[in-house]
Amino acid sequence: MTYSEPAETAVRSAERLAGITIFGCEPDEAALFRELTARLGVVPVVTAAPVSEANVDLVAGSRCISIGHKTRVTNSTLLALAHAGVRYISTRSIGYNHLDVRYAEHVGITVENVSYSPDSVADYTLMLMLMAIRNMRSVLRRTDVHDYRLDAVRGRELRDLTVGVVGTGRIGSAVVDRLRGFGCRVVAHDKRSAPRVGLDELLRHSDVVTLHTPLTAQTHHLLDRRRIEQLKPGAFVVNTGRGALLDTAALADALESGRLGGAALDVLEGEEGIFYADRRDEPVESELLLRLQKLPNVLISPHTAYYTDHALRDTVENSIVNCLNFGSRENHG
Repeated sequence: MTYSEPAETAVRSAERLAGITIFGCEPDEAALFRELTARLGVVPVVTAAPVSEANVDLVAGSRCISIGHKTRVTNSTLLALAHAGVRYISTRSIGYNHLDVRYAEHVGITVENVSYSPDSVADYTLMLMLMAIRNMRSVLRRTDVHDYRLDAVRGRELRDLTVGVVGTGRIGSAVVDRLRGFGCRVVAHDKRSAPRVGLDELLRHSDVVTLHTPLTAQTHHLLDRRRIEQLKPGAFVVNTGRGALLDTAALADALESGRLGGAALDVLEGEEGIFYADRRDEPVESELLLRLQKLPNVLISPHTAYYTDHALRDTVENSIVNCLNFGSRENHG
């Protein structure tokens, strides 16, 4: 296990930390938490249930907890955690949009995310991109029913296309690195760094647009109806960031009209309560999701780009490191 601080400091921090409560764990995630915390003598309380007011008692005096990103944490739950003595939350995700960080700070809880290898999402993004421009949704639907004729629409080759990358943080930069190997033209937009092209210019010139910027109040519906209308006819949209970066209704309209070539979406507005659940025998109450799934040129996957064994180990290790570092800061505060 590799920590961002010397081993002896980690051990001293672990002694001060004593225990950690870990919510929302899948079985393999839970096993890894138990394995890695045992090496430091930290006693974990591990549960598959997401944190809520109903199970706040599981913190059992822990000042630090680790949570997943799949279920929204309400403000009333944050308040209950504060009353239970929690002072630190490590969220096992890059995004924070499943909880109100400002409210958490207001009630005395610090929230931090974790970093993990960007390769999981970057690889998945390239896979979706390639599948989109080769019409793989349509191809796979036909072969599933033993129709092996060639598609009526020929695929595109990446080397002939311009790819616009919106957001060049760790994941966006990893996507750019991969795209160089395909010989395509790459343009990028990121307000935090330069030189970069303007977003409107990127949209006008890109055959494929891929989204990797964080979801904030400023980036909500970054691709709104006006900007979606600026996309080149036949362009493709790929989103492995957050669903609300897109005005999904406007995207559906553009796809249904035939103006866009297709979309590949690993995230979707309103995915909460649908993704990560078996809904085969239940109605899906999302008109936008159902509209998109009817289209042969739209690929949808359930927020799974991050889901690799390497990313899991990074996430678990760094969530523990976050808690250890919090313990160290608190001791020296």
